[in-house]
Amino acid sequence: QVQLVESGGGLVQAGGSLRLSCAASGRAFSMAPMAWFRQAPGKERELAAAISSGHSTYYADSVKGRFTISRDNAKNTVYLQMNSLKPEDTAVYYCATGSGPYSYTLSYDYWGQGTQVTVSS
Repeated sequence: QVQLVESGGGLVQAGGSLRLSCAASGRAFSMAPMAWFRQAPGKERELAAAISSGHSTYYADSVKGRFTISRDNAKNTVYLQMNSLKPEDTAVYYCATGSGPYSYTLSYDYWGQGTQVTVSS
């Protein structure tokens, strides 16, 4: 049984930073692609950032240069460092894992419960 547990969300002012964490269990973490998706109110879920088992990374254009995804295979944890946050970054952020190409949204079929990130202007 794959379990993904996110933490680190909260309320922050525009220009601020947050670090999300996702602890994974139940599968060979080091071999699996990991990703952070986000869903804003009234919008579809989008892939924000992803990292392969070999630590290659993908970023959506909207977060490139501001967000950094990383993984610690010894701790079975993936992180999302979010800097220079904007009000439009407000969303529920979901950790995900699966199999297949790491930048392909349909590769992901296991999801965490989500953590709310709210950026005030």
